[in-house]
Amino acid sequence: MLRNPAEKYRPFPAVRLTGRKWPSRTIDAAPVWMSTDLRDGNQALIEPMNAAQKLEYFEMLVAIGFKEIEVGFPSASQTDFDFVRRLIDERRIPDDVTIEVFVPSRAELIARTFDALEGAPRAIVHLYNAICPSFRRIVFNQSKDEIKALAVEGARLIKAHTLARPGTHWTFQYSPETFNTTELPFAREVCDAVAQTWRPTRDHKMIVNLPASVEAATPNVFADQIEWMHRNLGYRDSIVLSVHPHNDRGTAVAAAELALLAGADRVEGCLFGHGERTGNVDLVTLAMNLDAMGIDSGLDFSDLATIRRVAERCTRIPVAARHPYAGNVAMDRARVARDPDAGVHEHSANERDKSDECVTA
Repeated sequence: MLRNPAEKYRPFPAVRLTGRKWPSRTIDAAPVWMSTDLRDGNQALIEPMNAAQKLEYFEMLVAIGFKEIEVGFPSASQTDFDFVRRLIDERRIPDDVTIEVFVPSRAELIARTFDALEGAPRAIVHLYNAICPSFRRIVFNQSKDEIKALAVEGARLIKAHTLARPGTHWTFQYSPETFNTTELPFAREVCDAVAQTWRPTRDHKMIVNLPASVEAATPNVFADQIEWMHRNLGYRDSIVLSVHPHNDRGTAVAAAELALLAGADRVEGCLFGHGERTGNVDLVTLAMNLDAMGIDSGLDFSDLATIRRVAERCTRIPVAARHPYAGNVAMDRARVARDPDAGVHEHSANERDKSDECVTA
Protein backbone atom coordinates (compact mmCIF):
# COMPACT_ATOMS: atom_id res chain seq x y z
CA MET A 1 0.00 0.00 0.00
CA LEU A 2 1.19 3.50 -0.80
CA ARG A 3 0.80 6.46 1.53
CA ASN A 4 -0.05 8.54 -1.52
CA PRO A 5 -1.63 6.30 -4.19
CA ALA A 6 -1.67 9.24 -6.62
CA GLU A 7 2.11 8.86 -6.96
CA LYS A 8 1.49 5.65 -8.90
CA TYR A 9 -2.17 5.55 -9.93
CA ARG A 10 -4.50 7.96 -11.67
CA PRO A 11 -8.26 7.95 -12.17
CA PHE A 12 -9.67 6.07 -15.15
CA PRO A 13 -10.64 8.65 -17.79
CA ALA A 14 -14.31 9.46 -18.20
CA VAL A 15 -16.11 8.79 -21.47
CA ARG A 16 -17.20 11.84 -23.43
CA LEU A 17 -20.85 10.95 -23.86
CA THR A 18 -23.56 13.55 -24.03
CA GLY A 19 -27.20 12.72 -23.46
CA ARG A 20 -26.47 9.30 -21.98
CA LYS A 21 -29.68 7.30 -21.78
CA TRP A 22 -28.78 4.33 -19.59
CA PRO A 23 -29.29 6.11 -16.21
CA SER A 24 -33.01 6.59 -16.87
CA ARG A 25 -33.70 3.08 -18.17
CA THR A 26 -34.80 -0.04 -16.33
CA ILE A 27 -34.08 -3.66 -17.22
CA ASP A 28 -37.27 -5.28 -18.49
CA ALA A 29 -36.03 -8.49 -20.14
CA ALA A 30 -33.31 -11.07 -19.68
CA PRO A 31 -30.24 -11.00 -21.93
CA VAL A 32 -29.01 -13.80 -24.12
CA TRP A 33 -26.93 -15.89 -21.70
CA MET A 34 -23.60 -17.44 -22.63
CA SER A 35 -21.78 -19.66 -20.16
CA THR A 36 -18.00 -19.66 -20.43
CA ASP A 37 -17.52 -22.01 -17.46
CA LEU A 38 -15.91 -24.68 -19.65
CA ARG A 39 -13.43 -22.26 -21.23
CA ASP A 40 -12.65 -19.08 -19.27
CA GLY A 41 -13.75 -20.69 -16.03
CA ASN A 42 -11.91 -23.94 -16.67
CA GLN A 43 -8.62 -22.44 -17.83
CA ALA A 44 -8.46 -20.46 -14.58
CA LEU A 45 -8.53 -23.58 -12.40
CA ILE A 46 -5.38 -24.82 -10.68
CA GLU A 47 -6.38 -28.27 -11.88
CA PRO A 48 -8.57 -28.02 -15.01
CA MET A 49 -11.55 -30.32 -15.35
CA ASN A 50 -11.05 -33.72 -16.93
CA ALA A 51 -13.29 -35.05 -19.69
CA ALA A 52 -15.82 -36.64 -17.32
CA GLN A 53 -16.12 -33.49 -15.23
CA LYS A 54 -16.49 -31.31 -18.32
CA LEU A 55 -19.28 -33.53 -19.61
CA GLU A 56 -21.10 -33.47 -16.26
CA TYR A 57 -20.79 -29.69 -16.13
CA PHE A 58 -21.97 -29.32 -19.75
CA GLU A 59 -25.05 -31.40 -19.07
CA MET A 60 -25.78 -29.34 -15.95
CA LEU A 61 -25.54 -26.10 -17.96
CA VAL A 62 -27.96 -27.54 -20.51
CA ALA A 63 -30.39 -28.51 -17.73
CA ILE A 64 -30.20 -24.99 -16.26
CA GLY A 65 -31.29 -23.63 -19.62
CA PHE A 66 -28.21 -22.18 -21.30
CA LYS A 67 -28.61 -22.12 -25.09
CA GLU A 68 -25.08 -20.90 -25.83
CA ILE A 69 -22.16 -22.63 -24.11
CA GLU A 70 -18.48 -21.95 -24.74
CA VAL A 71 -17.10 -25.46 -24.52
CA GLY A 72 -13.40 -24.88 -24.88
CA PHE A 73 -10.27 -23.64 -26.60
CA PRO A 74 -9.62 -26.61 -28.89
CA SER A 75 -6.56 -25.18 -30.61
CA ALA A 76 -4.79 -24.70 -27.26
CA SER A 77 -5.58 -27.96 -25.47
CA GLN A 78 -5.84 -31.57 -26.56
CA THR A 79 -8.34 -32.14 -23.74
CA ASP A 80 -10.53 -29.35 -25.11
CA PHE A 81 -10.14 -30.62 -28.69
CA ASP A 82 -11.15 -34.14 -27.66
CA PHE A 83 -14.08 -32.83 -25.60
CA VAL A 84 -15.49 -30.86 -28.54
CA ARG A 85 -15.13 -33.94 -30.75
CA ARG A 86 -16.91 -36.08 -28.14
CA LEU A 87 -19.87 -33.71 -27.95
CA ILE A 88 -20.21 -33.82 -31.74
CA ASP A 89 -19.42 -37.49 -32.40
CA GLU A 90 -21.68 -38.74 -29.60
CA ARG A 91 -24.47 -36.30 -30.55
CA ARG A 92 -24.63 -34.84 -27.06
CA ILE A 93 -25.58 -31.30 -28.15
CA PRO A 94 -29.35 -30.69 -27.89
CA ASP A 95 -31.07 -29.24 -30.94
CA ASP A 96 -31.67 -25.90 -29.22
CA VAL A 97 -28.12 -25.47 -27.89
CA THR A 98 -25.20 -23.92 -29.77
CA ILE A 99 -21.63 -24.63 -28.72
CA GLU A 100 -18.98 -21.94 -28.92
CA VAL A 101 -15.20 -22.21 -29.24
CA PHE A 102 -12.47 -19.65 -28.68
CA VAL A 103 -9.58 -18.93 -31.07
CA PRO A 104 -6.95 -16.20 -31.55
CA SER A 105 -6.26 -14.64 -34.91
CA ARG A 106 -3.61 -17.13 -36.07
CA ALA A 107 -4.03 -19.19 -39.23
CA GLU A 108 -2.81 -22.54 -37.87
CA LEU A 109 -4.95 -22.25 -34.74
CA ILE A 110 -8.02 -21.32 -36.75
CA ALA A 111 -7.49 -24.40 -38.94
CA ARG A 112 -7.13 -26.60 -35.85
CA THR A 113 -10.35 -25.12 -34.43
CA PHE A 114 -12.31 -26.07 -37.54
CA ASP A 115 -10.90 -29.59 -37.37
CA ALA A 116 -12.44 -29.83 -33.89
CA LEU A 117 -15.81 -28.51 -35.13
CA GLU A 118 -16.11 -30.77 -38.18
CA GLY A 119 -19.68 -32.05 -38.41
CA ALA A 120 -21.16 -29.84 -35.68
CA PRO A 121 -24.81 -28.95 -36.36
CA ARG A 122 -24.38 -25.37 -35.07
CA ALA A 123 -21.39 -23.51 -33.72
CA ILE A 124 -20.21 -20.04 -32.72
CA VAL A 125 -16.59 -19.36 -33.70
CA HIS A 126 -15.22 -16.78 -31.30
CA LEU A 127 -12.28 -14.81 -32.71
CA TYR A 128 -10.24 -12.46 -30.55
CA ASN A 129 -7.13 -10.31 -30.48
CA ALA A 130 -5.92 -7.73 -27.98
CA ILE A 131 -6.11 -4.13 -29.21
CA CYS A 132 -5.36 -1.76 -26.30
CA PRO A 133 -2.32 0.59 -26.30
CA SER A 134 -0.20 -1.45 -23.88
CA PHE A 135 -0.63 -4.65 -25.90
CA ARG A 136 0.02 -2.82 -29.17
CA ARG A 137 3.22 -1.33 -27.77
CA ILE A 138 4.62 -3.99 -25.41
CA VAL A 139 3.30 -7.36 -26.60
CA PHE A 140 2.96 -6.97 -30.37
CA ASN A 141 5.07 -3.88 -31.14
CA GLN A 142 2.56 -3.12 -33.88
CA SER A 143 0.69 -0.08 -35.14
CA LYS A 144 -3.06 0.37 -35.04
CA ASP A 145 -3.27 -0.55 -38.72
CA GLU A 146 -1.32 -3.76 -38.12
CA ILE A 147 -3.53 -4.74 -35.17
CA LYS A 148 -6.66 -4.09 -37.24
CA ALA A 149 -5.21 -6.09 -40.13
CA LEU A 150 -4.62 -9.04 -37.77
CA ALA A 151 -8.29 -9.03 -36.78
CA VAL A 152 -9.47 -8.74 -40.37
CA GLU A 153 -7.21 -11.56 -41.55
CA GLY A 154 -8.56 -13.84 -38.82
CA ALA A 155 -12.10 -12.95 -39.84
CA ARG A 156 -11.28 -13.67 -43.48
CA LEU A 157 -9.80 -17.08 -42.67
CA ILE A 158 -12.78 -18.03 -40.51
CA LYS A 159 -15.20 -17.07 -43.26
CA ALA A 160 -13.26 -19.17 -45.78
CA HIS A 161 -13.32 -22.20 -43.48
CA THR A 162 -17.07 -21.91 -42.95
CA LEU A 163 -17.77 -21.61 -46.68
CA ALA A 164 -16.03 -24.95 -47.10
CA ARG A 165 -18.35 -26.50 -44.49
CA PRO A 166 -21.92 -25.59 -45.50
CA GLY A 167 -23.45 -28.40 -43.42
CA THR A 168 -22.99 -26.43 -40.17
CA HIS A 169 -24.97 -23.35 -39.17
CA TRP A 170 -22.18 -20.92 -38.32
CA THR A 171 -22.31 -17.81 -36.16
CA PHE A 172 -19.34 -15.46 -36.07
CA GLN A 173 -18.22 -13.70 -32.89
CA TYR A 174 -15.47 -11.14 -32.48
CA SER A 175 -13.98 -9.88 -29.20
CA PRO A 176 -11.61 -6.91 -29.16
CA GLU A 177 -9.73 -8.23 -26.14
CA THR A 178 -8.83 -5.48 -23.64
CA PHE A 179 -11.72 -3.43 -25.04
CA ASN A 180 -12.31 -1.52 -21.80
CA THR A 181 -8.79 -0.02 -21.84
CA THR A 182 -8.82 0.77 -25.57
CA GLU A 183 -9.59 4.10 -27.22
CA LEU A 184 -13.28 3.86 -28.16
CA PRO A 185 -12.89 5.16 -31.74
CA PHE A 186 -10.23 2.52 -32.42
CA ALA A 187 -12.32 -0.26 -30.84
CA ARG A 188 -15.19 0.73 -33.13
CA GLU A 189 -12.84 0.88 -36.13
CA VAL A 190 -11.59 -2.67 -35.57
CA CYS A 191 -15.08 -4.08 -34.92
CA ASP A 192 -16.42 -2.35 -38.03
CA ALA A 193 -13.57 -3.77 -40.12
CA VAL A 194 -14.34 -7.31 -38.91
CA ALA A 195 -18.05 -6.78 -39.57
CA GLN A 196 -17.26 -5.52 -43.06
CA THR A 197 -15.42 -8.81 -43.67
CA TRP A 198 -18.21 -11.00 -42.30
CA ARG A 199 -21.12 -8.90 -43.65
CA PRO A 200 -23.78 -9.81 -41.07
CA THR A 201 -27.47 -9.30 -41.82
CA ARG A 202 -30.59 -8.93 -39.70
CA ASP A 203 -31.41 -12.55 -40.46
CA HIS A 204 -27.90 -13.83 -39.77
CA LYS A 205 -26.33 -11.65 -37.10
CA MET A 206 -22.77 -11.68 -35.83
CA ILE A 207 -21.79 -11.18 -32.19
CA VAL A 208 -19.58 -8.30 -31.09
CA ASN A 209 -18.41 -9.11 -27.58
CA LEU A 210 -16.93 -6.28 -25.51
CA PRO A 211 -14.83 -7.59 -22.61
CA ALA A 212 -13.67 -5.80 -19.51
CA SER A 213 -10.58 -7.99 -19.79
CA VAL A 214 -9.22 -6.53 -16.55
CA GLU A 215 -11.88 -4.50 -14.73
CA ALA A 216 -10.33 -1.05 -14.39
CA ALA A 217 -13.15 1.46 -13.87
CA THR A 218 -16.41 1.96 -12.04
CA PRO A 219 -19.52 0.32 -13.55
CA ASN A 220 -20.91 3.64 -14.81
CA VAL A 221 -17.81 4.14 -16.96
CA PHE A 222 -18.24 0.66 -18.46
CA ALA A 223 -21.89 1.52 -19.15
CA ASP A 224 -20.79 4.69 -20.93
CA GLN A 225 -18.37 2.65 -23.04
CA ILE A 226 -21.12 0.21 -23.99
CA GLU A 227 -23.61 2.97 -24.83
CA TRP A 228 -20.98 4.72 -26.97
CA MET A 229 -20.38 1.51 -28.94
CA HIS A 230 -24.12 0.81 -29.12
CA ARG A 231 -24.63 4.22 -30.72
CA ASN A 232 -21.64 4.18 -33.05
CA LEU A 233 -21.05 0.63 -34.31
CA GLY A 234 -21.67 -0.01 -37.98
CA TYR A 235 -24.09 -2.83 -38.84
CA ARG A 236 -25.71 -2.31 -35.42
CA ASP A 237 -29.05 -3.80 -36.50
CA SER A 238 -27.17 -6.94 -37.59
CA ILE A 239 -25.12 -7.31 -34.42
CA VAL A 240 -25.80 -9.01 -31.10
CA LEU A 241 -23.95 -6.72 -28.68
CA SER A 242 -22.40 -8.82 -25.92
CA VAL A 243 -20.42 -8.00 -22.77
CA HIS A 244 -17.88 -10.06 -20.85
CA PRO A 245 -17.31 -8.37 -17.45
CA HIS A 246 -14.50 -9.46 -15.15
CA ASN A 247 -14.51 -8.86 -11.43
CA ASP A 248 -11.10 -7.33 -10.66
CA ARG A 249 -12.72 -4.41 -8.80
CA GLY A 250 -15.51 -6.54 -7.34
CA THR A 251 -18.22 -4.84 -9.41
CA ALA A 252 -18.81 -7.21 -12.32
CA VAL A 253 -22.50 -7.80 -11.54
CA ALA A 254 -23.17 -4.06 -11.37
CA ALA A 255 -21.19 -3.52 -14.58
CA ALA A 256 -23.24 -6.18 -16.37
CA GLU A 257 -26.54 -4.76 -15.17
CA LEU A 258 -25.63 -1.24 -16.25
CA ALA A 259 -24.33 -2.57 -19.57
CA LEU A 260 -27.77 -4.05 -20.23
CA LEU A 261 -29.26 -0.61 -19.60
CA ALA A 262 -26.69 0.83 -22.02
CA GLY A 263 -27.66 -1.38 -24.97
CA ALA A 264 -26.05 -4.78 -24.46
CA ASP A 265 -28.09 -7.77 -25.67
CA ARG A 266 -26.01 -10.64 -24.30
CA VAL A 267 -23.87 -11.47 -21.25
CA GLU A 268 -20.97 -13.91 -20.99
CA GLY A 269 -20.02 -15.20 -17.55
CA CYS A 270 -19.62 -18.17 -15.22
CA LEU A 271 -21.63 -19.78 -12.45
CA PHE A 272 -20.63 -18.41 -9.04
CA GLY A 273 -18.18 -15.97 -10.63
CA HIS A 274 -15.51 -18.47 -11.62
CA GLY A 275 -12.90 -17.37 -14.13
CA GLU A 276 -9.53 -15.75 -14.40
CA ARG A 277 -8.04 -13.84 -11.44
CA THR A 278 -11.02 -12.62 -9.42
CA GLY A 279 -13.49 -14.21 -11.80
CA ASN A 280 -16.01 -13.49 -14.53
CA VAL A 281 -19.39 -11.98 -13.80
CA ASP A 282 -21.43 -14.35 -11.62
CA LEU A 283 -24.35 -15.56 -13.74
CA VAL A 284 -26.14 -17.04 -10.72
CA THR A 285 -26.28 -13.69 -8.96
CA LEU A 286 -27.11 -11.82 -12.15
CA ALA A 287 -29.97 -14.15 -13.11
CA MET A 288 -31.38 -14.35 -9.58
CA ASN A 289 -31.27 -10.55 -9.35
CA LEU A 290 -33.51 -10.42 -12.43
CA ASP A 291 -35.90 -12.96 -10.94
CA ALA A 292 -36.06 -10.83 -7.78
CA MET A 293 -37.16 -7.90 -9.99
CA GLY A 294 -39.99 -9.97 -11.46
CA ILE A 295 -38.14 -10.66 -14.72
CA ASP A 296 -37.99 -14.25 -15.97
CA SER A 297 -34.28 -14.93 -16.44
CA GLY A 298 -34.95 -18.01 -18.54
CA LEU A 299 -32.51 -19.98 -16.37
CA ASP A 300 -33.60 -22.59 -13.83
CA PHE A 301 -31.81 -22.32 -10.49
CA SER A 302 -34.63 -23.96 -8.52
CA ASP A 303 -32.26 -26.72 -7.38
CA LEU A 304 -29.43 -24.41 -6.51
CA ALA A 305 -28.04 -26.74 -3.86
CA THR A 306 -27.39 -29.49 -6.43
CA ILE A 307 -25.94 -26.99 -8.94
CA ARG A 308 -23.60 -25.75 -6.24
CA ARG A 309 -22.49 -29.29 -5.34
CA VAL A 310 -21.69 -30.14 -8.97
CA ALA A 311 -19.80 -26.88 -9.46
CA GLU A 312 -17.79 -27.36 -6.28
CA ARG A 313 -16.96 -30.97 -7.11
CA CYS A 314 -15.90 -30.25 -10.69
CA THR A 315 -13.98 -27.02 -10.06
CA ARG A 316 -12.70 -27.78 -6.55
CA ILE A 317 -13.64 -24.22 -5.57
CA PRO A 318 -16.07 -23.82 -2.64
CA VAL A 319 -18.91 -21.34 -2.95
CA ALA A 320 -18.41 -18.61 -0.36
CA ALA A 321 -20.61 -18.81 2.74
CA ARG A 322 -21.97 -15.32 2.03
CA HIS A 323 -22.65 -15.75 -1.67
CA PRO A 324 -25.89 -13.73 -2.19
CA TYR A 325 -28.03 -16.73 -3.14
CA ALA A 326 -26.04 -19.98 -2.91
CA GLY A 327 -23.91 -19.48 0.20
CA ASN A 328 -24.59 -21.43 3.38
CA VAL A 329 -25.93 -18.34 5.13
CA ALA A 330 -28.41 -17.46 2.38
CA MET A 331 -29.53 -21.04 1.81
CA ASP A 332 -30.01 -21.79 5.52
CA ARG A 333 -32.11 -18.68 5.98
CA ALA A 334 -34.15 -19.56 2.92
CA ARG A 335 -34.89 -22.95 4.50
CA VAL A 336 -35.97 -21.28 7.73
CA ALA A 337 -38.24 -18.92 5.80
CA ARG A 338 -39.95 -21.93 4.20
CA ASP A 339 -40.10 -23.92 7.44
CA PRO A 340 -39.72 -21.98 10.73
CA ASP A 341 -39.29 -25.24 12.65
CA ALA A 342 -36.09 -25.85 10.70
CA GLY A 343 -34.42 -23.14 12.73
CA VAL A 344 -33.33 -25.64 15.35
CA HIS A 345 -31.39 -27.48 12.66
CA GLU A 346 -29.74 -24.47 11.04
CA HIS A 347 -26.19 -24.70 9.78
CA SER A 348 -23.62 -23.71 12.37
CA ALA A 349 -22.60 -20.83 10.12
CA ASN A 350 -25.75 -19.05 11.21
CA GLU A 351 -24.61 -19.22 14.82
CA ARG A 352 -21.54 -17.25 13.83
CA ASP A 353 -23.81 -14.66 12.24
CA LYS A 354 -25.58 -13.74 15.48
CA SER A 355 -22.85 -11.34 16.53
CA ASP A 356 -23.02 -9.71 13.08
CA GLU A 357 -26.77 -9.29 13.47
CA CYS A 358 -26.36 -7.61 16.87
CA VAL A 359 -23.87 -5.13 15.46
CA THR A 360 -26.14 -4.42 12.50
CA ALA A 361 -29.17 -3.95 14.76
